[in-house]
Amino acid sequence: MTVATSLFAPDAVFTSDKTSKEEVLKEVYGKLLKAGYVKGNFLSHIIEREEHYPTGIDTSPISKELPNVAIPHTEGEFVNARLIVPIALKHPIKFQNMIAPDESLEVKFLFMILNNDPEGQANVLAQIMGFLSTTPVKDLIRLFNLTSSKEIFDFMSENFKQEWEDILGGIYYGKGS
Repeated sequence: MTVATSLFAPDAVFTSDKTSKEEVLKEVYGKLLKAGYVKGNFLSHIIEREEHYPTGIDTSPISKELPNVAIPHTEGEFVNARLIVPIALKHPIKFQNMIAPDESLEVKFLFMILNNDPEGQANVLAQIMGFLSTTPVKDLIRLFNLTSSKEIFDFMSENFKQEWEDILGGIYYGKGS
């Protein structure tokens, strides 16, 4: 298993038809708790953290064609794994902008970070931002229009892995400059 592949699990990829941030987070939390990926106090902490440190990302600088995304996460003490949990939303929901917290964004896709490594949260966030900024727009549009968890898992496993294996391999194994 490669470094990047281990960031995704087939049972931690979701689609949601909920219409509010809290409903989506509660729905996903229930599934992640059942699978053992998060602890019982995860939900209250991810909602609270989102209120104080919003995670909505305006993707218009990448392309006006892309929907906005959010990257909700909380401290590692509330999770049992190191994963990126992709969540496709059937209905756009409001998240506050990470850069301009007073601004509300309509978000269509979530990359929830579960990270039980306290040193690694920023690293995973940087990987997601790198993935968004370097993946061809046409491929991101395809990802954001997928409606099955399996298709999303397959896309992320294939594309995120290709993108980051070389970079991470270079960093961790001294390859490249």
